[in-house]
Amino acid sequence: MRLLLIILLMASLFSCSREIIPEKYEMRGAWIASVKNIDWPSQPGLSVEVQKHEFNRMAGFLHDAGFNTLIAQVRPATDAMYLSEHETWSQWLNGKQGKAPSPLYDPMNYMIEKTHDLGMEFHAWFNPYRAVVDADSTETALDHITRLRPGWFVRYGSNMYFDPGIPEVRDYLVNVIKEVVHKYDVDAIHFDDYFYPYKINGEVFPDSLSFVKYGRDFSTVEDWRRNNVDQLIHALNKAIKAEKDYVKFGISPFGVWRNKAMDDEGSATQAGVTNYDDLYADVRKWLKKGWIDYIVPQIYWHIGFEAAEYKTLAEWWSKNSFDKHLYIGQAVYRVGGEINEAWKNPSEMPDHLRWNKNFPEIAGDMYFKATTFYQNPLGITDSLRKDFYAWPAFTPPMLWIDNQAPQTPNNLELKPLKNGIYLEWKSDDSREEVSYYVVYRNKGKSAGLINDPRNIIAKVRHPLQFYKDLSPQKGRYYTYQVTALDRLNNESPPSVPVTIKFK
Repeated sequence: MRLLLIILLMASLFSCSREIIPEKYEMRGAWIASVKNIDWPSQPGLSVEVQKHEFNRMAGFLHDAGFNTLIAQVRPATDAMYLSEHETWSQWLNGKQGKAPSPLYDPMNYMIEKTHDLGMEFHAWFNPYRAVVDADSTETALDHITRLRPGWFVRYGSNMYFDPGIPEVRDYLVNVIKEVVHKYDVDAIHFDDYFYPYKINGEVFPDSLSFVKYGRDFSTVEDWRRNNVDQLIHALNKAIKAEKDYVKFGISPFGVWRNKAMDDEGSATQAGVTNYDDLYADVRKWLKKGWIDYIVPQIYWHIGFEAAEYKTLAEWWSKNSFDKHLYIGQAVYRVGGEINEAWKNPSEMPDHLRWNKNFPEIAGDMYFKATTFYQNPLGITDSLRKDFYAWPAFTPPMLWIDNQAPQTPNNLELKPLKNGIYLEWKSDDSREEVSYYVVYRNKGKSAGLINDPRNIIAKVRHPLQFYKDLSPQKGRYYTYQVTALDRLNNESPPSVPVTIKFK
């Protein structure tokens, strides 16, 4: 019997030592698309009150599902979901391009405040070159840039686009982004996969005149086009950091940079479209040069898909992220759909996330599109909340931008209440860079592990320096600590632990 007890004790200790602590740093983002009212607002011309209500509901729902970042499309087609000096109001906001909300409010500012109140990041999502969607049916406002500067634009398919080869276009786009970074409390600037447009069979992108005028130093139009996009990305990175050095710059490209058949550095895929050859977006170069802070390849294909296999691409991107943050773009909108049998399998998307754990370079995921989580196809929302996002997580710090944590909060005091425990603390950080405070609680008379998110009970937005814990159980001892976070989630050491018995 004694030998059996020793064996059981050793087995228990071994099991505890191998306990898997949940991820404390992980991107959990959701794209909120405004173009054609895909996600928000649900239709054009809603009242301001309903617009706000819809966003509040969506942000709260995603927060409760475990997400920590919203990527909101604020410039879908050279129009604005915000009060801009450069571009007119979006048709998908108020039903008519150029029409301001009534009563007047700034939707992006509202979204940012609500997102930050929930302890989440707000990434402002822009489409750089798309100017008019469905040009034949869209009535552009008189002050729309296509009317003010018609020589900057070309028609391709049913849409109108900026001509990326014109230097003034590049300057204009940089100024559009600079305005937002300067005026708004954004955490990041985010671009999607639309650079030069996806090719249309039998139709050539009409930039031959600008190539003749501006492309003399290039032997091919393809190299010139890539250089045009390179210049924009490089200029944007410098402009963003010059305005606010803590604002991140991220790109979500098409899932394949280049096929290995075209380039030894490429992936073992046979994709019919690639960033480099078709969209003229050399995203791998941007990572190597340090022009962007994170990359979110849209690997929107299932495990086993022959032309562009999920596992193959996740591994390739993990080897080509060049020490910048890599998040995977997930096609949650395909879950339960009729594309093929793979997406009818409830395990398909969870298997993506499990595969990602094999690669430490993969620091999380972003999902398109947000409203899919309302629908919960094949129980995917429930699965994420229960199996992957059951505990809070912070977006990973970017140490190349800032690696200095705030000072430790001090003078933590606990006061018993009838229905809980009141915490109050002080912060003397002279840099004034605290964004949030994190409250940790451990059952018992000793402090818990700070690296374990299961001990987190609250994230309090600065400048508040108090919290009411309304969930303790009578007769138990609890030990509390508080840390401070800056804009990039650098975390201070914890405060001196304080223990109290809740009576």
